[in-house]
Amino acid sequence: MTSDEVLSIFKEITKVPRESGHEEKIIAWLQSFAAAHSLECRTDKAGNVVIVKEASAGKENVPTIVLQSHSDMVCEKNSGVEHDFSKDPVRYEIRDGWMVAPDTTLGADCGIGMAAQLAVLTGDIPTGRIEALFTVAEETGLDGAKALEPGFITGRTLINLDSEDEGELFIGCAGGIDTTAVFDYTPAGLPAGLEYHKIRISNALGGHSGDDIDKGRANAVQLLSRFLYGMSGKGLHLCSISGGNKRNAIAREAEAVVAAMPATSELLAEEFRTFAQDVAAEYAVTDPDIRFECTRTEPCADKIDDRTAQALITSLFAAPHGVLAMSPEIKGLVETSTNLASVKMLPDNKIRIGTSQRSSVVSEMRASAAKVEACFRLAGASVTHESEYPGWKPDTHSAILEKCVASYRRLFGVRPAVRAIHAGLECGLFLEKYPELDMISFGPTLRGVHAPGERLDLASLDKFVKLLEDVLVNF
Repeated sequence: MTSDEVLSIFKEITKVPRESGHEEKIIAWLQSFAAAHSLECRTDKAGNVVIVKEASAGKENVPTIVLQSHSDMVCEKNSGVEHDFSKDPVRYEIRDGWMVAPDTTLGADCGIGMAAQLAVLTGDIPTGRIEALFTVAEETGLDGAKALEPGFITGRTLINLDSEDEGELFIGCAGGIDTTAVFDYTPAGLPAGLEYHKIRISNALGGHSGDDIDKGRANAVQLLSRFLYGMSGKGLHLCSISGGNKRNAIAREAEAVVAAMPATSELLAEEFRTFAQDVAAEYAVTDPDIRFECTRTEPCADKIDDRTAQALITSLFAAPHGVLAMSPEIKGLVETSTNLASVKMLPDNKIRIGTSQRSSVVSEMRASAAKVEACFRLAGASVTHESEYPGWKPDTHSAILEKCVASYRRLFGVRPAVRAIHAGLECGLFLEKYPELDMISFGPTLRGVHAPGERLDLASLDKFVKLLEDVLVNF
């Protein structure tokens, strides 16, 4: 098994639509792949797929290993980019040792894990019995893992291939919960003589709301609400607001349309220029390419009623975002965080704010969700919580951990880092359903996941493939 073989399979996967919640085509593709290679394939009611490769000759007594990744991907694109994730292949480039999608997400999270599983299934490396598990809807709530039925897998050792830092072995992860706030508003009329402006903040780095939450990156929704709050009482009318997208992505873009009398319009432009300069200086190191635009736009038919607009802007500005606590036990590990993910206007005169909270401590996770709830309830919104999932407690005495460490040292002459991750993995849910599972997670180096420009380091892919093969052959 070589990294070129894995990459070739991944390139085929990039042609198959697989947005979270719409995995029908990738499920059918996996089923066809199994049939073409005469491999046993099972699909459960949720859409999870397991493909089985029987043990090689002489390996019949080796315990079954489960290789696992998720089949869905986060579908994000830059504004103005023509790309339909329901049918268009992902456009990628190979440059400077990286495979990168310049204008969209690449889907290496977790498509490269899928490709590695399939390469193992069709390769000639001598292994024990392999169960390759592909779960659905991981990115939107780990729904496939939640729906996994007893007996769907039989192996008691599981290697999750959904990590993003080569040279690091992961043995624990955070749990999470989503918190949604909804405002009801009344469309209100606008006086004559107003000028209309679109305020837009874009081109922030964004990124994964777990892995990147401690990197000091800008949140466009938070910045937009900060500016609008600063303009409170200065004669602005809020006509519309929108920003962010996925719960597990830091908001890269946000915009609002506001109306003002001509004299106030001049103040608006001046204040926004000053604001843009201040923010650009603040993020000069961690997020240097943020764009700020304030342009004239077409008149609106109505506005958000003033009471709701003020409550919305105030609560968005007040809502916590970012790291809430660092782990006192593991140096450098974020323990608790929250992500102000999105604000969207809905057709039925509602405005929805999406947030997510993560923690390796359940009580802290729930407390941070309650804090977000309290902020928006004070402003008059209705608030719900959903999609809670457990964390994965590290086991430093894991047998598969010992084997992976030994393989890495044998191959590369150094000991890999062993750590937990602040992002959510499906392993905590697997452990609830299969308490006897011994698990580990590793993968090649990915950067910019959940955001356009996502990229895969090809040199790390080579090391990842060698490690996976060595672990399986010597298990």
